[in-house]
Amino acid sequence: MPPQEKFPVSAGVSGNLSPQDASPDGGLSASASSDGLSSVKGRKSGDDQDDQEQPKDIDFDDLLPHVGEFGTYQRILFVLMIPFAFFVAWVYFSQIFITLVPEKHWCRVPELENLPVEERIALAIPVGEDGYSKCTMYDVNYTELLLNGIREADSNWPTKGCSHGWEFNFTDIPYETVATELGWVCEHSALPTTAQSVFFVGAIFGGLIFGWIADRYGRIPALVGANVTGFLAGVATVLAGSFWEFALCRFFVGFAFDNCFTMMYILVLEYVGPKWRTFVANMSIALFFTFAACILPWIAYFLANWRLTCITISVPLALAVAAPWLVPESARWLVSQGQVEKAIGILGKFERMNGTKVPENVYQQFRETCARVCKEQEADKTYSVVDLFKSPRLRNVTILLIIIWMVISLVFDGHVRNVNNLGLDVFVTFTIAAFTELPADTFLTLVLDRWGRRWLACGTMVISGIFSIWASAISNNIYSATLAIVGRFWVNISYNIGLQYAAEVLPTVVRAQGVALIHIMGYVASILAPFVVYLDTVSPILPLLVLGVMGILGGLLTLLLPETLDKDLPQTLQDGEDFGKNQKLWDMPCLSK
Repeated sequence: MPPQEKFPVSAGVSGNLSPQDASPDGGLSASASSDGLSSVKGRKSGDDQDDQEQPKDIDFDDLLPHVGEFGTYQRILFVLMIPFAFFVAWVYFSQIFITLVPEKHWCRVPELENLPVEERIALAIPVGEDGYSKCTMYDVNYTELLLNGIREADSNWPTKGCSHGWEFNFTDIPYETVATELGWVCEHSALPTTAQSVFFVGAIFGGLIFGWIADRYGRIPALVGANVTGFLAGVATVLAGSFWEFALCRFFVGFAFDNCFTMMYILVLEYVGPKWRTFVANMSIALFFTFAACILPWIAYFLANWRLTCITISVPLALAVAAPWLVPESARWLVSQGQVEKAIGILGKFERMNGTKVPENVYQQFRETCARVCKEQEADKTYSVVDLFKSPRLRNVTILLIIIWMVISLVFDGHVRNVNNLGLDVFVTFTIAAFTELPADTFLTLVLDRWGRRWLACGTMVISGIFSIWASAISNNIYSATLAIVGRFWVNISYNIGLQYAAEVLPTVVRAQGVALIHIMGYVASILAPFVVYLDTVSPILPLLVLGVMGILGGLLTLLLPETLDKDLPQTLQDGEDFGKNQKLWDMPCLSK
């Protein structure tokens, strides 16, 4: 699912797991999470004599086996991810259900309101090739027609647009939505799509702001701030009486999106050992996010009121104010800020809960390593994202990563938004489509560190594209929807792979900034996704056809990236330039073992 984090953080001896290296809708594999890139370990070069003379460098990951890699405290934190996973799922998907428009609607004619629905339609609504018009009515004197006993329309009567709003058939969507309430149909039918795009614009700005807060003041303030913002904006949405008021509220809901879960996600991943990170990263999404997404349509269905739905899914976000008392601050962030003793104090809580003990000499080595690395970092050259584009091979890889991630983001979000165009019950269809996240993440957990990234990303995107195109070519709604859902399953997998690819390919010195750029461009693509879905108004086959073609092209492009499984990941810009140079197109880790 969709959330992603994208902002630079301080690294160094504090370890390597930044908001860029882990993102809540995708797995962080064990081989990537250790990143091969602790700046401390990266400097361990020299002959054996030097190694014997110098004390062993201890980074944060070296402490975890002593503290416990997935002990009682880590399991508690894993469970505490549940409410935050619910929050981000509801924030992300809720706009689908508060802006639904029933398929059947027609012009409202006040003079005919005393007649049965069938008679009103027969007298006032023109008939075309696709049935009764949704956007026009006959321009006649209805009072006079009623007085003369006329109950059937004459197709030669003049017509005009709906001047008194619309009537809706709420059989399939049994409640009023903001779209039906404010008349976002016909010439205004693009407004729900535009509002969704505004949501993603908010996500870009919110990510930048909360990313800065996370780096400056810590993960917990960013976690609380994002959730409180989502709560306030979500509740304020119910007061919207116009498109611009609604769009402004959705901008600030988007502002909170991603970070309302990502910060918690990162915190938990930082405290579990590398071998457990693939499990925690993927299964937190497979179990918690998926369940939240599956129950959301039924919350909307049974409440049958878009305002109550907004309040119900927004108020729980306020529970995040309890996080400072339940969730420890990031020890890695504390170390990056020079607060080593405070970080060690937090690890002491893990020791007590897990029944473990870190030897004092290990802590002392850790303190010495932190002090030494901080001094070295002060003298380090400062790099920027521009450096990614200065050497030819690294430039090509960076551009490929940007294009591929934009395609994946657009295809994934397009499949999410297109569920209402599949011609079946939107509540059932969405639930089934959302459930595909569980088998997708479970499958990825089992194979990602065995099969590698490149061919797996390529295969899943191409397969998703094939099923999407196949679905667009079939007129039967049941078969078409089934194929589209299968396409959604495969793009779930490629989305999760794509989330971590950049964190593994880009060199350490510009990793955070590079991944930030790539993920921001992903949100730019997500801004366009609702308009791809809106192509349904031009032709029903276009949304899935476009998503399918883009998926296939994006999948083929991943073959031009280097494989990262079981590789020492690049540290310097030169490492990044040389990374994967000797790999061949057909190299597959699963076949070489």
